[in-house]
Formats: sequence, C-alpha cells, structure tokens
Amino acid sequence: MTEPPAQSSSQKLERFLIVRLGAMGDVIHALPAVAALRQACPKATIGWLIEERWAELLCTLPTARSGARSEQRALVDHVHTVDTKKWRSDLLSLQTAEQAAAVLSDVRSKNYQVAFDFQGAIKSALFASWSGANTIIGAAQPRENVASMFYGHRVIPRGAHVVEQNISIAESVLGRSLPASTPPFPRDTQSEARVRAWLQRGIKDFVLMNPGAGWGAKQWPAERYAKAAQFLCARGLRTIVNHGPGEKEIAEEVQRARDGSAETLCASISDLIALTRRARLFIGGDTGPLHLAAALQIPVVGIYGPTDPARTGPYGTRSLVLRSPASLTSHKRRSTPEEGLLTITVQQVAEAAVRLLEKEHA
Repeated sequence: MTEPPAQSSSQKLERFLIVRLGAMGDVIHALPAVAALRQACPKATIGWLIEERWAELLCTLPTARSGARSEQRALVDHVHTVDTKKWRSDLLSLQTAEQAAAVLSDVRSKNYQVAFDFQGAIKSALFASWSGANTIIGAAQPRENVASMFYGHRVIPRGAHVVEQNISIAESVLGRSLPASTPPFPRDTQSEARVRAWLQRGIKDFVLMNPGAGWGAKQWPAERYAKAAQFLCARGLRTIVNHGPGEKEIAEEVQRARDGSAETLCASISDLIALTRRARLFIGGDTGPLHLAAALQIPVVGIYGPTDPARTGPYGTRSLVLRSPASLTSHKRRSTPEEGLLTITVQQVAEAAVRLLEKEHA
C-alpha cells in the first residue's frame, strides 16, 4: 500500500464520495468498507454515486436522497444516482445531457475532498474525476487499466476477498487499519409489512433459493434446485424461490417440485431485503442475492463454478461453499453451465444445508 495523500488525516478529511455504480453483489461488497469508514469518521459526510436500479441498497424509495440519516438511509448522507444504460441509448439527446449535468452539478455542490473508485472501470473513474474531489483513490491495478490514469492515489489492495480489498482501499486515506463493521441496510416499513403479511399465509420457517446466476456458466441446473427443495420440504422447511428480471422461467421450473415444496417470488430490492432477513438459510450461486444474505448474516450454501469463492464467496456469515476441484476460474460469459459446476450433486447441497441448520441449535 502506498502512503496516504499528503493532505489526509481523520481531522481534516470530512467529505467522502463513494463511486460504485453496480451491480448488486459488487455494491454489497463495497458496503463494509464504507461502514468501516463511517465508524472511523462518524461525523463525516459520505455520498455514494450509484446506478438508479441499485439505489434501494442504500435508501428506501421514495426516501429523500440527502439529509439526516435514518433507518431508511442509514449509512450515507447523499445518494447520487445515474442511469448510464438509458443515457447510452440516447447519448446525443438534450435530455441525456441535462440529466447528466444535473447529477454532476449535485455531486460537485457537496465539495467532496476524496472520491473512492471501488469499481475500477473507465466510466467510474471518469465520474470520480468529474466529481471535483481533490483526490481520487483507486486500486493500482483496476479492472480496466486505463482507469488508473484518473487516480491521484493508487493503492495495492490487501486481502484475498474483494471485501477485504475494498476495506484496505478505504484505510489508505486514513493511514491506519479500520475495524470490520457490519453495514446497515435500509429498512422499508412498507416492505416489512408486505413481506410479513405474505408469510402469514402459512409460511413460518423457510429457505430462500436463487437459481438465477447472471450468466449460464454459473447456473446450477434448475431441476437440482427443485430436488433440493423437495428434500428440505420433507424436513418441514418451505422454499421460496426468488428470481430477478428474465429469470422467471428458471424459477418456475424449481416451483414445479412435488408436494408444493417451493413457490416463486419476484421481489423489489426493498422487499428482498425484508424477506431475506426472515430466512433460515439461503441457497444459491455467486449472485447479488447470495451476497445480500451473507451481509444480513443469514447462513449460506454457496454453489460455485467458474468464479473463485476465495475472492467473491459469502462473507461475514456462516457458510458452506461447494466447488469442484475441476472448476477453473473464468469470467467468460458462457451460456451453458461450467463442467465442474455440474459435478455438484443435490445430495451435497442438501447435506450442506442440514449441517448449517443443525449448527443453529448446537
């Protein structure tokens, strides 16, 4: 790790901007670093620049995006949102220019002193540089190498897991270690009431499954999730199958398990947070909902194939990760399941679930 910026000290630095635009799991992986920064500097002003679709990870809707923190926006003082997908689709329009200018004007008005780029992409580095912050901090070898050109301070991250690496980047500005801190998630009273009412239909103990996986190489077969749901049903546990946009067919395949052992739910982020808080166990692959469950300290059975659990495995909770020795780390977005992933059996997943559930009562 390089020396901290010359101007930096916990007494002088009081205004921080976090740049982590998405996606869900990546935002969650940045939360512990920001929580540690908040704990170390409780009076600091912290803003976050994020894609609109992930803003509910930081604040409930329609909670004010700025101002005094509350249960609805517990971690950061300001949530600045962008919609880069929409902007790219209409890049030259006046509306896009006006929206981008409004966001940047809002960010610059907060007079941030330090901007952390936890994404390491060219677009995130550009947003950090446009923020007006005096110092831009990022990894010495970011995901997109060109991004480092925008950093005034480059950090060699420490730790195997991306959460630990993010914390080490946050530590660099203070020049000292930051204790691990559990991040607070927004608490949406309407979502809490909605989920509570939904579960009162007769669902008490349940396991949350997420069979979708972002891309095919990470996706354990849906019929195996269905068989795991049947096994858990025989032990008195219902299964709720969460799915995101475009994953309904996968979830419905799991639902077709016998004996009504599973039912599907496409939840908003706020609803998913409320639902996950109540789960006995989570089962799924390397996806945002898995990392949400881990961050909420729900026990996790992780089913991993081409991605490395040492770097992106469940963090901060009791977990059992299943990965074949034959699996090779790769981020190629293949449409079919990785060969090593297919060697993981339903029995292995079921046994891992039982072991974690038994530890609850040990």
